Order: sequence, then structure tokens, then C-alpha cells
Amino acid sequence: MIEEVIEIASCETDYKTRIKELQKEMEKAAEKLKSAEAPLIVVFEGLDASGKSGCIRRLTRELDTKQYRVIPISAPTDEEKRYHYLYRFWKNLPMRGNIAFFDRSWYGRVLVERVEGFCSNAEWQRAYREINEFEKLLADDGTLIIKFWLEVSEDEQLRRFRARMENLEKAHKITDEDWRNRSRREEYETARDEMLRHTDKPYAPWKVIPANDKKLARIAVAEEIIYYVNLQK
Repeated sequence: MIEEVIEIASCETDYKTRIKELQKEMEKAAEKLKSAEAPLIVVFEGLDASGKSGCIRRLTRELDTKQYRVIPISAPTDEEKRYHYLYRFWKNLPMRGNIAFFDRSWYGRVLVERVEGFCSNAEWQRAYREINEFEKLLADDGTLIIKFWLEVSEDEQLRRFRARMENLEKAHKITDEDWRNRSRREEYETARDEMLRHTDKPYAPWKVIPANDKKLARIAVAEEIIYYVNLQK
């Protein structure tokens, strides 16, 4: 038992050391973007409780608050519904040299809107082309785009749901809608697979990150972003 505790403590120490190193590297990557006047879009998608928000918080800890924005996406407002679905994302694109972290994104059209029937079959099928063209326009103008799918298992998602319900500070994070979405997991997985197949492009790649271990997922995401930015000339 003592050996197990020591091992766990060592892993925790390793995580804290590594995440701090990566936060400093993120700061350097942000400076590179600023110097090059290159905007960066980081998209996070994944099933409920996959750790998207927590990952974003760690990524931004050392960044200048003037250089980045976090855009949490929920259901469109009545006003936004009057426009093309991409309208509300256009107005949140980052300025040159800045970063936008999208906590969910335009991919809702081919995920939740598809599965829940909020758009027609023709609309979500057409969206693959529209999204690819949207991202290509941005990329051709110098925007860097990287997209993450955080993959959490059914058992781990259930554990996190229950943990939220038992924690008064986190109980607000779990809703009836989350449970309903969970019941349609197979449909979401089908939508995910088609999304990845149709929209993984060299100018806007998808990175699938195993997220049952939140800490390892945060490290993996940070490393991918830093590597991607440093690849750019």
C-alpha cells in the first residue's frame, strides 16, 4: 500500500512538472503567433464530461489574457437562428496573432444537431462541404487550425456523471440533457466517425485524444498544439 501511494504521488509530481513546462511552451508558441501575426483556432469536441473545459483552462494558464479568447458554444439564440449556422462562428474568429479556443464549435451541425434532429438530413450532409470550405478559406488567409476530439469511454463518462452529481460544487454541470445524450451514445459515435472521415484535412487536422485520464489528455493536447505551431514557418 505504501509503495502504491508513493507511485501515485510520483505520478502527480511528474504531471505537475510536465504541465508547467508545457504552459511555458504554450506561452512561447503564443509569442511566435503574435510575431508572425498568425491567428490560431483550437477546436474542442467530445462527448459530455470528456474534459474539454478543464483542458482549456490548463492550456491558457500562462497566456496573456489579451491574446486569447475562450468561446463556449451552446444552443443558438433566436437571433442567431435567423442566419446561416456559421454566422455565429464568423464573428468569434481570432484577430491576427491571437488565439481562439472553441469549447464545441461549428461541428455541432454534424453532431448534436444531426443526432437530435435539429436540422434536416440534407442540411447536415451538406455541412461537411460547407465546413471544409469555411476552414479552407481561413487557412488560405493564414489562420492555423487544429481540432481535438477527446475520447472518453462509456464507463468513465458514467463515473464522471455520478461524481458530478455527488459534488455540490459540480452538480450544476450535469443535466437531464446530458443523461439523454448518453442514451444515444451509439448515434453520436456514428456521427463522430463520419465527421472525422469527412473533415480531417491537412490544413485543419483532427487529433483524437484518449481522455479517460484527464491529466494525460491535457499533456497530449498541449504537446500537439505546441508541435503544430512550431511546424509553421
